[in-house]
Amino acid sequence: MTTQANDDWWRDAVVYQVYPRSFADGDGDGTGDLQGVRGKLPYLRELGVDAIWLSPFYTSPLADGGYDVADYRDVDPRFGTLADFDAMASDAHALGIRVIVDLVPNHSSDLHVWFQQALAAAPGSPERERYMFRDGLGETGELPPNDWESIFGGRAWTRVPDGQWYLHLFAPEQPDLNWENPEVRTEFHGVLRFWLDRGVDGFRIDVAHGMIKAEGLPSVGRTSDDGGRQVEMLGSEPLPYFDQDGVHDIYREWRPILDEYPGGRMAVAEAWVDSPERLARYIGRDELHQAFNFDFMMAEFDAESFRTIIDKSLAEADLVGAPTTWVLSNHDKFRHVTRYGDGVIGLRRARAATLLMLSLPGSAYLYNGEELGLNEVLDLPDELREDPSFKRTGESRDGCRVPLPWGGTLEEGFRFNPDGQGTPWLPQPAKWESLTAQAQESDPESTLNFYRAALRLRRELPALGGGKVQWIDSPEGVLAFRRDPGVVVVTNIADRPVTLAELGLSGTPLLTSSPVPTPGTLPADTTLWLLG
Repeated sequence: MTTQANDDWWRDAVVYQVYPRSFADGDGDGTGDLQGVRGKLPYLRELGVDAIWLSPFYTSPLADGGYDVADYRDVDPRFGTLADFDAMASDAHALGIRVIVDLVPNHSSDLHVWFQQALAAAPGSPERERYMFRDGLGETGELPPNDWESIFGGRAWTRVPDGQWYLHLFAPEQPDLNWENPEVRTEFHGVLRFWLDRGVDGFRIDVAHGMIKAEGLPSVGRTSDDGGRQVEMLGSEPLPYFDQDGVHDIYREWRPILDEYPGGRMAVAEAWVDSPERLARYIGRDELHQAFNFDFMMAEFDAESFRTIIDKSLAEADLVGAPTTWVLSNHDKFRHVTRYGDGVIGLRRARAATLLMLSLPGSAYLYNGEELGLNEVLDLPDELREDPSFKRTGESRDGCRVPLPWGGTLEEGFRFNPDGQGTPWLPQPAKWESLTAQAQESDPESTLNFYRAALRLRRELPALGGGKVQWIDSPEGVLAFRRDPGVVVVTNIADRPVTLAELGLSGTPLLTSSPVPTPGTLPADTTLWLLG
């Protein structure tokens, strides 16, 4: 099977996010890599995904899990080589799996050659103009240029020995690039073409709303000292360093580059904005193809919350004539099994929410390991945590980045190379022994086989993926809607079982997220796909 030349493939695709460091270890050193990704492509094909999205694998000191890029055109040796990338991408395409890569344009690593040149150069030099260097306030410039704060906590400015300050909206090791500088824009045009020439099918744009800052870099007027963070991950409050109008000029320059290449090359924005109208501006024929819909991920496990967000998201999609995206977990947030209560109830609810998500119009993004029902690992030793946010605020994303359990013993299962001796870079909890892909393979009721069944049906049924949602009247705590032609979706979040008769429904059950002991009755925390 090979990928088809369908320019609209992304409109209803199921995309699987691979966090390479934690996915599969091809050389046995304890760190996931591109060889490991390549070795697991048949597994992903059997799972039924249309594309993979690779979190950064570029040359990086890993101060922020690879989102601090030192070389945008090369692979970090810990993850392999460009030849490994090419072989992986070739195999993926041969299996009908498209490849999306992360692009990190807001900031580079402080070890990027440009930033090293900037540190060695004088204030006002062309080298410094590639970044956001400014003089400080106060009698001797001892105060930062404004009150901006880092998303990872603390101020967003670091002072260099000659007295100037540089901006970093994330960690100090991630200096913000100056996108008002034509040299920066030209450089990223080259980066786009470099990966498009290697056959990538799309880009996930990290912090897509952050490259342009308000003129004059005005202060926000409040800081965390006043109570509450100035900015948070996935925040949506208007700020002078996010969602400035000028960012759209960048994407208008990028879109013709994407359109030059055949096969529907696409880009999806990670954009945190304060209204549907602002989000809609990122999407269109002259900008990006999609923007992540984080509202669904942030929703409570509650029928009213889901209904409100589904209606809002579909209305936003109609504004721009592009399908929305749906996601429940990623590398920045607690896994949804844990967010929904953890343990048996958390997994039951997670499966119900997943089946609900996969029935909605648009594309769906899965996070590696969710198909195994993995929970957030909350008890990692502090000394092993690497998230820069943890070091500054105590908040940690490490628990959703623990290496995946594939089979055998946990360590051996992560190491794709049986001769390897490396210990996984983060420890896996003992209870994951029962959740390995190998352990779930032969269990027809396992979460892995549930995902496989759901994705197979989604491919086979034309009603799922595109089209509209037609709501059906239902009692409190129950969501019910029709997907034409012929599929009805029911999610029971009430504290009691409901019968199809009381909903006025009948038909042939296609799939349920949990076992149904009594035919015609849907238990609590369960989703049903019904043909009829």
